[in-house]
Amino acid sequence: MTSAPVPPQLRLPLTRDVPAWADDLVISDSNRAAAARLADWPRAPGDILALHGPAGCGKSRLAERWAERLGAFPLHGAEAAVADPLELEGRAILLDRAQDADDETLFHLFNLTQSGGGSLLLVSRAAPAQWTVDLPDLRSRLDATPTVGVEAPDDAVLSAMLIARFAERSIQPGAGVVDYLVRRIDRSAAAAETVVERLDALHRPVTRALARAVIEPDQS
Repeated sequence: MTSAPVPPQLRLPLTRDVPAWADDLVISDSNRAAAARLADWPRAPGDILALHGPAGCGKSRLAERWAERLGAFPLHGAEAAVADPLELEGRAILLDRAQDADDETLFHLFNLTQSGGGSLLLVSRAAPAQWTVDLPDLRSRLDATPTVGVEAPDDAVLSAMLIARFAERSIQPGAGVVDYLVRRIDRSAAAAETVVERLDALHRPVTRALARAVIEPDQS
């Protein structure tokens, strides 16, 4: 890790402009274990935890909430290599896309956290034990890292994601639209974002008939 200052654009946005009633962080069966674990973590100086789950499951959103609560320093993937160790020492650190960080950076973050009394939350799709690394000392530390998983969004979480994406665009979907979409789109935040964008692009009231025309054009 170099001691170059962190450019402002590397700091993750930790909030969204979404009405409180449309917050997409819903606790349900797919993320309850992870939410409970993060609610009172870290429990001791030097704690390290890995949060993992499939793409679009909401793990980054959970991690952002944790970062907001602790005032954690946000890092993102390979960009963590330019972080200033003096800014990180003794801090809570959120490393999203942690698997994209290089071996040396990860190793230094482990050492810095454990020696400096901070905490480190690693966020990735795969658990650390499945990562490919070359440093033997890093391999042993990743294998020993406690983990908690998030599953693909269930109905409740996916519904909340859709409602929040509609709210960001000031769209009030018609009756039954969200339930209809939940049963038909892929279970990911990206799928929710895409279908809402497609509906918004039509500049028409978002009814179930319109949703069907977008999702199942051959059936409409």
